[in-house]
Amino acid sequence: MISDFVANLSKRIDSFLMGCIFFACIIGLFVIYSASGQDWSRVLPQFINMMVALTLMWAVANITPHWLERMALPLFVVGLLLLLGVALFGEISHGARRWLNLGFARIQPSELMKVGMPMMLAWYFARREANLRSADYAIAALMLVVPVGLVMKQPDLGTSLIILASGFYVIYLAGLSWKILAGGAGLIAVMTPIFWSLLHDYQRKRIEILFDPSQDPLGAGYHTIQASIALGSGGFIGKGWLNGTQSQLDFLPERTTDFIFAVFGEEFGLLGNILLLALFSLIIFRGFVIASRAHNTFCRLLAGSITLTFFTYVFVNIGMVSGILPVVGVPLPFISYGGTSLVTVLLGLGILMSISTHKALIASS
Repeated sequence: MISDFVANLSKRIDSFLMGCIFFACIIGLFVIYSASGQDWSRVLPQFINMMVALTLMWAVANITPHWLERMALPLFVVGLLLLLGVALFGEISHGARRWLNLGFARIQPSELMKVGMPMMLAWYFARREANLRSADYAIAALMLVVPVGLVMKQPDLGTSLIILASGFYVIYLAGLSWKILAGGAGLIAVMTPIFWSLLHDYQRKRIEILFDPSQDPLGAGYHTIQASIALGSGGFIGKGWLNGTQSQLDFLPERTTDFIFAVFGEEFGLLGNILLLALFSLIIFRGFVIASRAHNTFCRLLAGSITLTFFTYVFVNIGMVSGILPVVGVPLPFISYGGTSLVTVLLGLGILMSISTHKALIASS
């Protein structure tokens, strides 16, 4: 009986992905324990966050892609309305208007759009597949720009970047012409002064600091400088778990969230970084395999976007910690402390599992 129960629970779980997720979550708990100064009050809530996120992942993995496709438009519309609600009635915290109080719950609608955006665009291109025209790409771009603009206005540059990336990947995978892509890049380059003027002062400062952190070593450049010291001091094999001086002596800021990779690099060194990147690469590789084997356009575009968005999470976080990208507040999947981003990432991987394990059903329908 127990074996049958376990089999029913796991029948829609991609074992390869699940194995990678399991190891990444375990690593995350160990690193948070060290980064928090061996504080169980940070580790236990994160463990609960993981259990909740994994449960939601399992639930999504058991939803057929057919139902995911039907949910795409309602999810996008609800997410867009909630973003408008944030803009009009949202709560202001730490100078940003990102949360919406519904009375029974306090939510951050921008996180919902990380999943809703690629689902919506994949649904749109799947419906337009037979008569796809240039105008369809323009309509898709408009659907993408509106929520991204609303999130940037909150302001939340990191989340808006992830939403933009998730939507762009769908448009690109749908067959966006290189000519249009090059033209768009040129337009962005021309409009850079306008984009620059729309940024908040602290966002401009982050970009300026990217080129010279030493111009404000105790202010905006402090995070980058301390992260670089931590990564460099780790050497090849690291200083050992719980022995990182930058984190244990409180020099490294945001060490349990955005800059936790610096803690990992200091304690486990270059060798540990390579192994962690290899683990992330296996997840990305499996995502591409699932996308390549998808049996319809909706699943192919959605799986490809989710996989590339996961890559963006990893690349942007490690890039900003390493000093090659500006600090934009993007967490490292499975490793950074926090429940909201973990739920979003695992929901996406749950969709990948649904596409992977239901492919036979899709093929026969």
